[in-house]
Amino acid sequence: MSAVNSLVPARFLTIISHLVIVITIFWSRDNNVKACLPLEFTQAQYDNEDRKLVVGLAITLGLFALELAGFFSGVSMFNSSQSLLSLAVHCSASVSLSFFVFEKWECWTYWVIFAFCRLVCNRQRKWVGSVDLLSLKTCLDHSTVCVCLVCSQPLWRFCCLLLFLD
Repeated sequence: MSAVNSLVPARFLTIISHLVIVITIFWSRDNNVKACLPLEFTQAQYDNEDRKLVVGLAITLGLFALELAGFFSGVSMFNSSQSLLSLAVHCSASVSLSFFVFEKWECWTYWVIFAFCRLVCNRQRKWVGSVDLLSLKTCLDHSTVCVCLVCSQPLWRFCCLLLFLD
């Protein structure tokens, strides 16, 4: 088996391992949420931190659906540079998120891992960045995928990631 042909199963396995870790975090997020809080906390504080982590995990699962759809449709399956980059990013995300679970890291570290892995992975897909709502209408007309979420910071009420599909 040549090196290019072995990238496809390796990429599939790292994507699936990353997906399994994210699902595991959904099941065991209690310890990570408690690590974000002071020793004495209220239920409202717990619910707030839990909601933030669940939003991050839900966004991750949504982006997994997009990536797996592109992978299984064959659009990006045999692109060797995309496969190699995806392999490296998902492998590093899997290892980092394993430490996130086992070492009970704080919730904000999930967002650091998410941002790093998405920025690196999306550089290959011509990542555009944050846009305002006026350009959201125009991006839907050019066969792009827009992922929008409501952020808690006042400056970034609506953050949209644009992924131009090749």
